[in-house]
Amino acid sequence: MEATNTGNFLSLSFLIQLVHPVLMLGLFAYLLYTAYLGFQVRRTRNAHGDSKKELIKGKYSLRHYQSGAIALAIMVTGAVGGIIITYLSAGEIPVNSHLFVGLGMTALIAISAALAPVMQRGHHWARYLHIGINLCLLAFFSWQLLTGLQIVQELLTSS
Repeated sequence: MEATNTGNFLSLSFLIQLVHPVLMLGLFAYLLYTAYLGFQVRRTRNAHGDSKKELIKGKYSLRHYQSGAIALAIMVTGAVGGIIITYLSAGEIPVNSHLFVGLGMTALIAISAALAPVMQRGHHWARYLHIGINLCLLAFFSWQLLTGLQIVQELLTSS
């Protein structure tokens, strides 16, 4: 991605180009928190006696569900926003692995969220699929962070 700005790190054009990377970095941290909540839901489901009563007080299921919904909204908005910002700043959308993996991740998080009603009906296969998709999502996200940092470095050196 080439920056249209030629030297002013505080220009609006330059700062707008940093919105997507900063948002996605924050989302990655938020997804780790959401995964932690999901792990706590699983612990609650498998616990017995007093430990189960204590875990239920944490309302992990509700918090995980709400956190996942927020993550879905941020992921979709961030993906679309990243494409728009890239087009506005560079005049083109580079067709590269970062774009394709990002779009694939957007589809994965939508599928993962769509499994929620099926999981609520007690289908264990949906839980396993949900967990598997989300683990893949975290792995892809880790890779995206690396390629995204390369893009940010190009942006910084061209400014």
